[in-house]
Amino acid sequence: MNPHPSTEEKTFKDPASLSVDAVSVENGRADISTGDKTLNRSLLLKRDLILLPSVGLLYMIMFLDRTNIANAKIEGLVEGLNMPSNGYNTALWIFYIPFILAEVPSNLILNQGKIPPNYFLGGMTCILGVLGMCQGLTASYAGLLALRFLMGALEAALPAGAAYMISIYYTKKEAAVRFAAFFNFALLGPFFSGLLAYAIVNLDGTGGYEGWRWIFIIEGLMTVFFGLLALTFTPNFPEKAQRWFLKPHEREYLVAKLKASRGLEDKGSAADDVSIWKVLVDWRIHIFTLCFFCCDITASSISAFMTSILKELGWTSSRAQVMTMPVWGAGIFFTFLVTWTASKVNFRAPFVLVSICCQLVGWAIMVAYVEAPGVRYAALFFMSIGTFPQMPLLMTWLSNNLRGRKYLAVGMAWQVGFGNCANFVSSNVFIAGQAPRYRTGFANGLGWTCSGFALVCFTTLLLFLKNKRRASQLSRLSVDEKEREEQVSFKFLL
Repeated sequence: MNPHPSTEEKTFKDPASLSVDAVSVENGRADISTGDKTLNRSLLLKRDLILLPSVGLLYMIMFLDRTNIANAKIEGLVEGLNMPSNGYNTALWIFYIPFILAEVPSNLILNQGKIPPNYFLGGMTCILGVLGMCQGLTASYAGLLALRFLMGALEAALPAGAAYMISIYYTKKEAAVRFAAFFNFALLGPFFSGLLAYAIVNLDGTGGYEGWRWIFIIEGLMTVFFGLLALTFTPNFPEKAQRWFLKPHEREYLVAKLKASRGLEDKGSAADDVSIWKVLVDWRIHIFTLCFFCCDITASSISAFMTSILKELGWTSSRAQVMTMPVWGAGIFFTFLVTWTASKVNFRAPFVLVSICCQLVGWAIMVAYVEAPGVRYAALFFMSIGTFPQMPLLMTWLSNNLRGRKYLAVGMAWQVGFGNCANFVSSNVFIAGQAPRYRTGFANGLGWTCSGFALVCFTTLLLFLKNKRRASQLSRLSVDEKEREEQVSFKFLL
């Protein structure tokens, strides 16, 4: 036995000392010493090439399943199932009842660690795909509603669970751009949905099924395929990461680095030793959820009604399907651009506020109802580039201002789940009888976006004042008292 351990053994076999010696922390940002930069780059690349695509593709296919009903609508879904005048709206909002109620419980189950993430997320996705296919086989409107309800219950596990995995696998600084990439995977779903629908409807009549049925059947099969991929390639939690993903010394190093970024989050630590009730009533979770809700009003309106609005510009259903793609593409590009810039300066608030201003321009054009189709089409671009960058920024902002696995599991699920209550509003304010002006829908969108601007301003001011008060309190404490205080509190990121 070697009485003089090598430098490598010292570095990798003692994560506790590594978190002190190799990782320094300042305002939630972890910096790796020069000797570990190679390993750090290697670990980041592994997470970016394996973890991020595995959860991102699940989010993409989930969004595809969630939004393809809009493509099916303009291809004859309503007439094919003899749906009532408000039937499409009902099919939209019934999905979100179980989706919202099951988000937090499903993330708490995932956080328990008894079911590996690949089985939990991949299994849910496979079943979701089967239900999605059944939408194309149902013979009645009631059958469609039942399937949409069941899909909402299963899909609840995917977005919050995937967001939770990103939160626990990346440091605060790394998470910002990864949340953007994760969310852009979601935007790829509806981006390709228009193109897929354009191609799939050519199967109209094949096998005795209408084109809109084939949209559900083929895209449901795709969901099953991606679920099987998730079963194989989704990593376990960092402490239990599979050997094919992380070698033992890599796993120890990563766990130490994550602890340095977020503080101690182990079982029994100050961050973990809190009651679930205290987490549920935490003001940070609820105020960021309200901000997300105001933003999601626009996102859900675009997802559910953009194809209908485009068709009402005088375009054919086929052209309307394809013309959705540039709008989604602009959202993808600006999401990366804005979130990357925000992560570089480590500042969120001004980027969220500028994005909201772009939303306001889009809604204002819609409310004014400019006759020229090109102007109204441009309004959708303003709404897209203003809405979609906000969503990963708000998710990252909340994640960065929480500490502890329990807080992250509940906080991310609560924000995504109850933030999606916006779908109840958007699915009921676009009244078919008001087409093409949709006065109620456009006015609601403008009003909620203004509320979002005020909420973000209030949140920024509140975090600033909390930081100022904490700094004042710390200045009066001894060194030992400061160490104890910093285990339970930290400087909020703006």
